[in-house]
This record gives sequence, C-alpha cells and structure tokens, in this order.
Amino acid sequence: MSRQQVLIVGLGQFGMALGQALSRLDTEVIAVDKDPERIQQAARFAAEAVVMNAMDERALASLRPRSRDLCVCAIGEEHREASIVVTAVLKQAGARRVVSRTTDAMHERILKLVGADEVVNPERMMGEMLAGRLAADGVRSIVSLGDGLSVAEVEAPGAAIGRTLAELQLPRRHHLNVLAVRRTDDKERRLVIPSAELVVAEGDVLVLSGPPGAARAFADGG
Repeated sequence: MSRQQVLIVGLGQFGMALGQALSRLDTEVIAVDKDPERIQQAARFAAEAVVMNAMDERALASLRPRSRDLCVCAIGEEHREASIVVTAVLKQAGARRVVSRTTDAMHERILKLVGADEVVNPERMMGEMLAGRLAADGVRSIVSLGDGLSVAEVEAPGAAIGRTLAELQLPRRHHLNVLAVRRTDDKERRLVIPSAELVVAEGDVLVLSGPPGAARAFADGG
C-alpha cells in the first residue's frame, strides 16, 4: 500500500507542527513556504520541501495538487489574502480535498466560498482541548468531532481499576466506546487493543469515543 501524500502550504507554527506529526504517522509530506529557513527546517521530516510563492498559480500547480490525498493551506492570520488565494488555486488545480486554516467566522465563510472542503481553527480547537482537560481531573485531552461526538483520553479512575471492560459496561452506563488503552509496563508505553476481558490497571489511559461530557462523567465517577 502506498503512503498517503499530504501537501502543506505555509510553515508557520501550525503548519510545521502538522507536518512533523503527519511524518511521524508515516505520511509523505510535501512542504511549501516562501521562507528558505523554514524550508530548511522542514527538510528534516518532509519527503519534499520547496521554496515557493504559493500564490503563483503555475508554480503551485507544478506540485500536482490533484495527485495528493490531501492539501492543507496552513497560512496564518497575518496573510489572510494569501490563504484565500492559495485555497482557490489548490481547488482550481484539481485538489481532491482542501483543508484551510482560519481564525474567525468571516474568514471561514470566504474560504468555503472559494472551495475549501474543510476549515479548521487551531486556536479554537486547542482551547476546546484544554478546557476538556481542565474541566475534570483525569481527562488528559478531549477533541470534539462534531455531530455530538468526541474522542477523549481519560486516566482510569479508581473505581475502574481491577475491573474488566465488560464489568464497567461503559456503552450502557456512559454511552462510551473504548477505542484503545495506553498502558505503561516497566516504564515502556504500549497501546493495547481492548477486549471485554481486559482488566483495567492503575495508570491505564483509556481512549474513549462518545457524546460530549460523557468522558468527564466517567472520569469523575468511574
């Protein structure tokens, strides 16, 4: 199976972090920015790093957006016009899916009008994640997926330790599904695929999906 290819335009803090995270997930990253120093930094993790003014339609089209699995316009707030133009050019070049960064509602509407398939606000997402973690002890992170669904990492509460997942009855009691369990054995962290017979151990972190608030309720009461 071929590796997924993601074209990222704009290597500010968000674009750079996204590229590094994707590369760790064995994704082939094509990084673009007009700043040579940022490109030099991106070359450490990207399969291809290109110095380019992405507002140049011909130059951007030469990177074959239509052949990439995903194109991300990660240009920051200080260059709003550029982010709009690049989003439009990516779609005109035949990009299958374009995800663009925004910072406010007006910018989001414009990006969608010019063709963005999805618009993300990193600051808002980080605020929601932090709020979820601060709202309840034991919740390490929580991400809203929309449509009444979220994914959270929750430290196993005391009431759950020593019990099997079947005994906890999380789907019935909290409307939660266990996607995975992060466990530390002899200081080595590993990911455990859950089964009904899995006994929850102290220090386990449960990766859960379910409605907003359900993970916090489980963390508080077990």
